[in-house]
Amino acid sequence: MSSVRELRRRIKSIKNIAKMTKAMQMVASSKMRRAQERVQQSQPYAEQLRQLVARLAQTSEDEKITELELLQQRPMRVICMIVITPDRNLCGALPSNINRKAMAETRSAQTSHMRSGARPDSSFIAVGKRGRDFIVRTEQPLLAEFTNYGDWPALSDATAIARIAVDAFLKQEVDLVLLTYSHYVSTLSQQPETIQLLPIQAPTVDKSESRQADDYLYEPDQQRIFAALLPRYIDIQIYQALLETAASQQSAQMVAMKNATDNANELVQDLTLVMNKARQEIITMQLLEIVAGAESFDR
Repeated sequence: MSSVRELRRRIKSIKNIAKMTKAMQMVASSKMRRAQERVQQSQPYAEQLRQLVARLAQTSEDEKITELELLQQRPMRVICMIVITPDRNLCGALPSNINRKAMAETRSAQTSHMRSGARPDSSFIAVGKRGRDFIVRTEQPLLAEFTNYGDWPALSDATAIARIAVDAFLKQEVDLVLLTYSHYVSTLSQQPETIQLLPIQAPTVDKSESRQADDYLYEPDQQRIFAALLPRYIDIQIYQALLETAASQQSAQMVAMKNATDNANELVQDLTLVMNKARQEIITMQLLEIVAGAESFDR
């Protein structure tokens, strides 16, 4: 059994760790609320853009919108996966869950697009250090990397990522672009999701929206507006994924630090109990020695 002095040192050390994790929990909680607000503020614009693209895709069918380069389907030779992960650790299993999801979806896409027994090749665009480190460690082809995008990603960050993916697609260096990120559900739930970025799949239109589609007048023509909105649509999809991943990171970090604080406090209680038992044993032993000494002196 450890001595009382050693137990006191351990208790003091663990209390200091608990103070640090508690402070990190409070900081993550504050950042999480701001990240949630940014996600909620961006959703109306993203939804309106999605509806507009869907209406234009529906009403422009007769004008051969499939001729647009960003919509063209072609044989799969190379599949590109964009992986958005946090830059920092201390957020639980969130980075590893995103990385596993990205690898699983990449292999699934390779299997589903296999032609003549030959699987398509794969390449990766890493956004965040944790994803970059995973791709390098597993020796996967890395097309580009973006790190240190901070706690508050900007639209310019998403535009830079989209430019790399779109240029590779237009140059036919890749034939399919997927995006894996952490979908923010709630403070306690973050789910890795994968969506197809290129070629663009036009979103579906609700029945109520389809009835109103003919009520709009477009200037210039619908096909030109549709072609101009497609790059913006990609930018917003990546930007929304960046915001949701940032919110997921802060939520996961807050929960992880809360669990660490609770575990530290429980450990302090257990060690305090062990220390009290050790002190009682020392006191009991000293009393026994005093009694034994007194009896031997009387004799």
